[in-house]
Amino acid sequence: MAGLVFLPLLIACALLLVPPRWRGALLLIGIAPLPLLLLPLTVTIWQLQEFDMALAGYPAPLGIVWRLDALSLLLLWLNAFLLVFVSLSALVRFAPATPEGLRFWPLWLLLAAGINALLLSADLFNLYVTLELVTLAGIGLIATSNKPEALRAAMRYLLLALMASLLYLLGVGLIYAEIGSLDLYQAGTLLEPGLLPATALVLMLAGLMVKAAIFPLHAWLPAAHGNAPGPVSAMLSAIVVKVSVYIIWRLWFWTGEGWQMPALGLFLGLLGGGAILYGSALALVQKRLKMVIAYSTVAQLGYLMLLFPLGSLLAWQAAGFHLVSHGLAKAALFVAAGNILASLGTDRLRRLAGLDQRLPLDVFTLALASVSLMGLPPSGGFVAKWLFLQAAWEQSAWGWMALIAIGGLLAAAYLFRVLALTCFHPRSHGHSSRLREPSTLASLAGLLLALAAISLGFASAPILALLESAWPGTVLP
Repeated sequence: MAGLVFLPLLIACALLLVPPRWRGALLLIGIAPLPLLLLPLTVTIWQLQEFDMALAGYPAPLGIVWRLDALSLLLLWLNAFLLVFVSLSALVRFAPATPEGLRFWPLWLLLAAGINALLLSADLFNLYVTLELVTLAGIGLIATSNKPEALRAAMRYLLLALMASLLYLLGVGLIYAEIGSLDLYQAGTLLEPGLLPATALVLMLAGLMVKAAIFPLHAWLPAAHGNAPGPVSAMLSAIVVKVSVYIIWRLWFWTGEGWQMPALGLFLGLLGGGAILYGSALALVQKRLKMVIAYSTVAQLGYLMLLFPLGSLLAWQAAGFHLVSHGLAKAALFVAAGNILASLGTDRLRRLAGLDQRLPLDVFTLALASVSLMGLPPSGGFVAKWLFLQAAWEQSAWGWMALIAIGGLLAAAYLFRVLALTCFHPRSHGHSSRLREPSTLASLAGLLLALAAISLGFASAPILALLESAWPGTVLP
């Protein structure tokens, strides 16, 4: 497990010290082995369900313990897969031997190491430390585009993230004062329902919802995702905001397990429903492609909050599967949008007329990824939304069923709007004189991500089995 964190961290430091001609080889060493390191861990989880590693040999609560289970393994695989393919796109924009590449790639590897460390952390304070590492690396990556809009977006993200961190840290302090331990799983057994633990949980949830950009605490997300470089937007939307949702799940189902909070669960679900409607409505009226995709992220994150009011195994599998399928599809969309922006010099929708004839590979990527986001069969997005509908049907939750169906229709509306502008308008209305051919490598990276989002619909069984084994209702009393 240590290699998942320390390998990219060491390579990030080494990139600052070695001559430019060695940076490409170092990047390969820092990124390519990550999926291979996950293979033995996957076998271990299939056999043991979970695995603990005490750093320096000191167990909790005195030492730092990493814990791997099926849920964290699934997200580690998502991070590794995204890192490999999105990095192919980033290599085109940020050549390692250039000064721009020297600013970008250490932050990129720092982001990867931070996400892996967060997913392995089993300590409330270490979750805070690793989340800060992820946030600060993400802010630095947003600013690498050197555009005034990106710098303003990065500053807004920084200020809101600092406020969110203070809320989370205050909650951690209250829990430590109550039980004298910061271990995530010990806290679940030692904490009793009461005013102080409930206050701590609410503070932590509020801070994490800011970092996850859950409506209405999403103010930083559209500008940050819309103005960051394409590969950065892909990672921010596909995995960075979701690790905060991952911590929320851990707090709700492990630390707060058995607390019986139906009113708070319903409130979180209503926020998710508001996110679906609000994000979709704003995506429908955007004039830039990347802003459409950014507001789509606000909407799609709302589905992850439906887990709280539904609260069943089916809802758990739906939310987990949606997290993975959305990550792949949204990364593909942002990579394709970045390629289009680099080729045309703009991503304004009115300039995309006839783009299917000029950049067919990137438009095909947009179409494939859109199929998954809309929830059309046979994509991974279809499986996730179908499971959500099943979970709501089992509980006769007709309102949630209607919301899920309306969300799919709204996603189809704003995504078909984009595809109509690129595929069905006369080519003569485009701006072909400004067209620069995109890198085939970058286009293929986006296409492979979109194909992976579609392929999830054919290979859902092992992922659903992993999620079933991770369901806390099956392992906790």
